Amino acid sequence: MYTTLISVAQLKALQASNQALMVFDCSFDLMKPEMADAMFADKRIEGAQQANLDRHLSTHDASALNGGRHPLPPREAVASWLQSLGFNNTMQAVVYDRQGANYCGRLWWTLKWLGHDAVAILDGGLQAWEASGGAIESGNKPHASTSSPSTSSFVLKPALREWVNTAQLAPQVGHVSLSLIDARSAVRYRGEVEPIDPVAGHIPGALNRPFTENIDANGFFKSPQLLREEFETLLAGRDPQTVVHHCGSGVSAVPNLVAMELAGLGITKLYPGSWSEWCNTPGMAVAKG
Repeated sequence: MYTTLISVAQLKALQASNQALMVFDCSFDLMKPEMADAMFADKRIEGAQQANLDRHLSTHDASALNGGRHPLPPREAVASWLQSLGFNNTMQAVVYDRQGANYCGRLWWTLKWLGHDAVAILDGGLQAWEASGGAIESGNKPHASTSSPSTSSFVLKPALREWVNTAQLAPQVGHVSLSLIDARSAVRYRGEVEPIDPVAGHIPGALNRPFTENIDANGFFKSPQLLREEFETLLAGRDPQTVVHHCGSGVSAVPNLVAMELAGLGITKLYPGSWSEWCNTPGMAVAKG
C-alpha cells in the first residue's frame, strides 16, 4: 500500500500486477478553471479518471462545510462521486497533476479524510510519467452514467486527517498552541499583491513556506532529510504537532502537509477555508509584511 508518494516505476509495477487501482488526473488552473477539462482531454495517463477541483472536490451550495473559494463538500457527497466511478475501499488510489503537485494533494487529503489510507501522489506528475514512456491517452472520456449506478461500494471510515474552521482557529491565533504555515507565494503572504482575494496580507503570526519549495528542480519532492531540515528551520523550535496549514483556498497548502509527513514530522491539520475565508470573515485581523 502506498500512502504518501509513489514513483513512476512503482505505478508501472502496480499496473502490471493487476492490483485493484484507480488513477486520478487532478490537473487544474485557478485563473482559468475551464482549462481543467481541456487539459484532461488533451493528455492524461491511460485509464485515468478526472478529479475536477470545482466539480468533484469542492461545493458551492448550502451543503458546504466551510467558506472560502473551494469549500469542502460533505464526506457523503465525495463518497457518492467515487462510487459512481467504480472506486471502492480495496483500491489503491494514485493522484497526479501537471502543476507540481499543486492540485492533486486536494484529492490525496480528501481520501484520507474519508478514511481511505491507500492514496499516493505520483512523484513528478504527468511530466515524469510521459518522460518515462508511460502510456498516454487523449480525447473526451464519457462521464459516469447517473442512470445506471455503479455496483461499486465505497464505505466511509473514520477520518485519518483533521481540519479546523475559522471559529476554531481564531481564538488560537497568537498563542503557542498554534503554528500556522501559509503556503502562498512570498509576495502574496506579505500583502504586496493579491490577484484573487479581496484583501491582501496574511493571518497574524503565520509563517510562510510557499508550497513550491517542496519540489526540486526536476519536479520531484525533495528528500525526506532535506524537507525535515527546512521545516525544522522554519518552525524554529515550535512543536510540529501545533501546525495548521493554509493557503488561499485550502488547496496548495496540502503539499506542505505531505512534505511534513515525508519528513517524519507527523500528521498535521488543514485550515481549508484559508485566506479566502479568513479575509472575508468580519473582525478577523490582517497582517502585512
